[in-house]
Amino acid sequence: MKKLLEFKNLVTEFHTEGNVVKAVNNVSFTLNKGETVGIVGESGSGKSVTSLSAMRLIPSPPGKISGGEILFHKKDEGVVDLLKLSIEEMRGYRGNELAMIFQEPMTSLNPVFTCGHQVVEAIMLHQKMTAKEAKKLTIELFNSVKLPEPERVFNSYPHQISGGQKQRVMIAMAMSCKPSVLIADEPTTALDVTVQKTILELMQQLQKENEMGIMFITHDLGVIAELADKVVVMYKGEVVEQGDVWNIFKNPQHPYTKGLLACRPPLEHRYKFLPTVSDFMQLDDSGNIIDSGISVSDFTKKLIIPKKVRENKQKELFSTKAILQIKNLKTFFPIKGGFFGGTTGFVKAVNDVSFDVYPGETLGLVGESGCGKTTIGRTIIQLEKATEGQIIYKGNDVINMNAKELRSFRKEVQIIFQDPYSSLNPRMTIGNAIMEPMQVHGILNNDDERKKRVEELLKRVNLDPSHFYRYPHEFSGGQRQRIGIARALAVNPKFIICDESVSALDVSVQAQVLNLLNELKEDYGLTYIFISHDLSVVKYMSDRMVVMQSGVIEEMGDADQIYSGPKTDYTKKLIDAIPEGKLDDIKKHLKTRDAKINKQEV
Repeated sequence: MKKLLEFKNLVTEFHTEGNVVKAVNNVSFTLNKGETVGIVGESGSGKSVTSLSAMRLIPSPPGKISGGEILFHKKDEGVVDLLKLSIEEMRGYRGNELAMIFQEPMTSLNPVFTCGHQVVEAIMLHQKMTAKEAKKLTIELFNSVKLPEPERVFNSYPHQISGGQKQRVMIAMAMSCKPSVLIADEPTTALDVTVQKTILELMQQLQKENEMGIMFITHDLGVIAELADKVVVMYKGEVVEQGDVWNIFKNPQHPYTKGLLACRPPLEHRYKFLPTVSDFMQLDDSGNIIDSGISVSDFTKKLIIPKKVRENKQKELFSTKAILQIKNLKTFFPIKGGFFGGTTGFVKAVNDVSFDVYPGETLGLVGESGCGKTTIGRTIIQLEKATEGQIIYKGNDVINMNAKELRSFRKEVQIIFQDPYSSLNPRMTIGNAIMEPMQVHGILNNDDERKKRVEELLKRVNLDPSHFYRYPHEFSGGQRQRIGIARALAVNPKFIICDESVSALDVSVQAQVLNLLNELKEDYGLTYIFISHDLSVVKYMSDRMVVMQSGVIEEMGDADQIYSGPKTDYTKKLIDAIPEGKLDDIKKHLKTRDAKINKQEV
């Protein structure tokens, strides 16, 4: 296969106060024409910095590419080192030869310009086209990336379209100059599994049509299994393992790779807990990796919960009286319009929904964005007002509670929000943020006792008590999620609503947080409603599952039974979209790839 992009001993470093951090250290790999290389690792592994180095987008200062080569093999057989080009020369390669799709399309698109204007601008910058010709090409591109109503999207602002549609606009922009190399940096991380599947299929189709090389960056090995030809595993700025996707999945050599493969929630079995990277590797005092020497299959075999044990637990769980009853719940949002700004209609976010939750249960709410699952959570805790129906908690209707009763109810029923950073006050230390609800509800006698309790909670969620005086920006995403959990626990609740509380986390950190939630459930006798768009996570966490679409319940029942025998087409679609990373899936993908290569050679 023809080489496209070669990374040779790349070093990219960042200079901070008195320190030099080598974000990418001596990284080497090759991307060929028509090939997809998956770059995998946790946050901080250096995978995004590697891609930004290729695009020459490292901010300087504090960043600096201090060593190595990035060789681009041009169509005319010439080779150029991208690191030796001037800024002006590099602009000629960006967009034309190398294009990039960034992780968060909302921050990549300018909110004050329409989607169409932004793509037209990119086309006119790189190609000699009139505005009329650029608009025509943009509409064609919007069609090719399967955007519904391309003309409407062309005239829409980014906030007026969904996350999946914004990502398609970014792909259309990236493809506008038919680049040789497409770099996709976590392009599907926050998307529903169904939207993710269509985006991945779209990228494969565009690759086939244009014989592109794709660098696909992700922390999800399930996605890599169905998309990549080769895998590069990065850890703390270095490549720890690379090879053909089949070999990496069938026989991983490095303990870090084993950990990443093992910590994804299983679909066929129930585990006592999810494995984490630390189960396969640890660091000695000098920071060297110690391999536990155990295989993924040997380790996970010991974790499987026998079916009989789970069935007995379920019988016990549902023999009690429901702690929460949702009866014919409706939450509608008015659509304002017309000359006088009157109500022209309603968005039926939750439309006649009923279910019960039992003490000690984890009930999973799953569905795509906009299905109403988050609105149910917010309505239960009265952050949104119900239009009709009843929310009965321990025999009392929450909807009719007065202010005093509602405050008492919120002490027992807490919520962990999707984005822990936006739910924490950036000007308040995390110790004070956790202590604040204790002060509101008059828990303990004074702030000294509360501070001691906060330190105990920090320890319980695997954070250092000395972190009390730090601010939210000083923590990673996984640590902030733990702070959110500690804050919810501060008022000694009995019932917690987890709203997409692991959706933006690396799979390894996600495993740690899910394990923590299950431990806390046992230790404190908690009941959960677990909301997520990721059916594999919901299935792992839940005793029963409620599948939602467009504000109504599609089906409801035992989580294992729904997965093994879904009754509705919608649930089947959700299950089919889960990237499982099975060897059979990889075999199918490689067979298709080999057929494509043979056809090209003929």
